[in-house]
Amino acid sequence: MVEQNQFPLHGGCACGHVHYALHSAPLFTHCCHCTWCQRETGSAFALNAMVETDRVTLSKGAVEVGLIPSASGKGQTIARCPSCCVALWSHYPGAGNTIAFVRVGTLDADHGIAPDIHIFTSTKQPWVVLNDDVPVFAQYYDRTELWPEASLERLRTALH
Repeated sequence: MVEQNQFPLHGGCACGHVHYALHSAPLFTHCCHCTWCQRETGSAFALNAMVETDRVTLSKGAVEVGLIPSASGKGQTIARCPSCCVALWSHYPGAGNTIAFVRVGTLDADHGIAPDIHIFTSTKQPWVVLNDDVPVFAQYYDRTELWPEASLERLRTALH
């Protein structure tokens, strides 16, 4: 588990044009196995650390934000490096620009951020094997049942 005293963590894109700092532990970290995430990442899933957007700061470069389709029909905005097009974080309509879904793979090594939950596993790749250490949901879930109270309080504060 990642500890608050490890922050800030640093990350960036593949070409080095964009660097950012993550200033606090995630509210919760999703490992999403939906077909949209598979297509968007070109992988079996997306690993997203949810954090208040004001806790993610650019230390070099600037991101380009674009709207892409989503299964909900509401789309998502993705912040990408304008040079190499690596996706660094997303914003979804439910929380708007208040919460960033930081792509954990863009953080520098040895960060210790692991998934808190696996979601949309009804469409996961059959070769991905999940164990009982982390909750697994065929679709989405009720955050009030699974998030730590401190994370729920941070979310309430951020949204109001």
